[in-house]
Amino acid sequence: MELIGKTNIDFIGKRNIAFVISGIIALVGIIGIIQIARGAANMGIDFSGGTAIQLKFAQPVHLDQARSALAKHNLKEANLQEIKEGNKLLIKVGKTNVAVGKVAGTIEDVFKKEIPGNSFVEESSTEIGPSIGDKLRKDTLIAIVISMIGIIIYIAWRFDFKFGIGAAVATLHDVLAMFAVFFALDKEINLLFITAVLTIAGYSLTDTVVVFDRIRENLHKDLKGAMQNIFNKSINEVLSRTIVTSLTAFLAALSLFFFGGEVIHDFAFALVIGISVGTYSSVFVASPIVALWEGRSGKIEA
Repeated sequence: MELIGKTNIDFIGKRNIAFVISGIIALVGIIGIIQIARGAANMGIDFSGGTAIQLKFAQPVHLDQARSALAKHNLKEANLQEIKEGNKLLIKVGKTNVAVGKVAGTIEDVFKKEIPGNSFVEESSTEIGPSIGDKLRKDTLIAIVISMIGIIIYIAWRFDFKFGIGAAVATLHDVLAMFAVFFALDKEINLLFITAVLTIAGYSLTDTVVVFDRIRENLHKDLKGAMQNIFNKSINEVLSRTIVTSLTAFLAALSLFFFGGEVIHDFAFALVIGISVGTYSSVFVASPIVALWEGRSGKIEA
């Protein structure tokens, strides 16, 4: 299936514009990661420590009523999220003076006392101590670094070292873009988000490898012309395939975003952003970097 026919777009010629855009995105992403490492961003209880409990009520509960009930018992900082299907309420509480392991019980006691006419059952409860959250945050950043190193080694073995650097930079660009968006929108950074980040890292690598395969084939054919023309020809040849693949994954992620429910809403949003940026980086980041590198031994037009 081809959504578009034969194209002749000068992708490499637009590399300077793309590099400026990507540089701004990467800068915001780096700031976001620094803030996350400091624990200063909007950290979920996975990384900051705290309690998350989901309750299912017999009757609808207004958020203002629930928030007021918790505030009376020194839990005014609680983050409440209403799940309309099934009269459910998700309550997240950061580090408090209440001992770990007792916050969920305290929340249940509050609702039993303040909203006695509306019975409820506990569907799930998670409590993480601050020391565990700190360790998870550090381990997560280490996992991302290790994945970048693994990508360089794999692509260097599969293609060439310069291709490995191009793929690693593109993948790192996608990771930074996701951190940039979530940090700029003050969205919660939790383990589901990190799962989405690592998922997109793998997706971006796969998309980049497809482009690199065609570039390598054309380089081995000793096509005449400037290095820039060879890279542009290769990208245009796989452009339709790239768009169809990315669109398929994008629509699946978009469906999760709209119909997947509140629990995985941010996870699906991260996938939507990551797939979009991953497609862009394969064409405008990874390929131009390798083209510039190759251009040192051959002529590349400005």
